[in-house]
This record gives sequence, C-alpha cells and structure tokens, in this order.
Amino acid sequence: MADMQSVSALVTGGQASAGPPLGPTLGPLGVNILQIVTAINEKTKDFEGMKVPVTVNVDKKTKTWTVEVGIPSAAALILKEAGIQKGSGTSGATWVGEISPDSVIKVAKLKIDSSYALNIKSAAKEIIGTCLALGVKIDGKNPKEATAELEAGKWDDKFK
Repeated sequence: MADMQSVSALVTGGQASAGPPLGPTLGPLGVNILQIVTAINEKTKDFEGMKVPVTVNVDKKTKTWTVEVGIPSAAALILKEAGIQKGSGTSGATWVGEISPDSVIKVAKLKIDSSYALNIKSAAKEIIGTCLALGVKIDGKNPKEATAELEAGKWDDKFK
C-alpha cells in the first residue's frame, strides 16, 4: 500500500470539476481526472448543492483508483429536507423552516455511523438539536417540544 496516495476534498454534490481542489492534486499522479470527476459526480448527485466529503485513492503504480464518498453534515441534510439554503442565524428567535419527524429520522439514519449516538432514537435527538440551532421547526413545533415528545415515546413507532 506504499504506492497508494489519497486525495481528500470537499466537493459540491454532483458538481465536482477538473479544477481545484481535485485537478491540481490528481494531475501529477497521471490518472484520468475526467473519469474520476465523472465518478464523483455520479456518486454525489443525490447530495446536489451540498458540500460532500470525498476521498480518491490512487495506486501510483497501476494508476487504478477508487472514490469514497462521505455523508454531508447534519446541518446540510436538514437544510435540504427543509428546502432552505441556510439556517436562521438567530436560533430560538427566528424560524426559517420546518421538517417532519420522518425527515428527522431520515437524517439520523444517514448520520448514525458518524455519530456517537448508541441508537437511532438518540441520533434523532442530536438531529433535533441541530434543528434548534438552525431555526428549523419539526411539524410546526419548537425542537424543544419535539425532543420532549421523542423522550415521552410519542415517536417510538417511527423507529421500528
């Protein structure tokens, strides 16, 4: 594995290009940059417009490569679910969007592998906390109310 080189970058989903940060780093390795960019865009198209962490692993001898795609931040996923570009900037005072409990769970499932949460319920609680910071309500409720409902077991059927 001594001949492997990894290049990590944050790309916009579905919009990676042969320009920086990828092109200048991959160019000297002698690989087909356009093939790699096409592969990245194919693998990140579901995260369109979001910043997505990617890692390209290149074998310098054989010029073979693989692309690994990470998961965007919880905040980026919540904003996508709410259909908004950015959070409120004045959390707890200004509300800029709303998502459903199902969206909370969808994001929690995407993030559970990179979370310290022990189960999907506690991961959902982390996501609700991020909603609070962004100024995003859950089904019209303040995230603090949503957390209380979650802890009271009102969402339990959603975790099955």
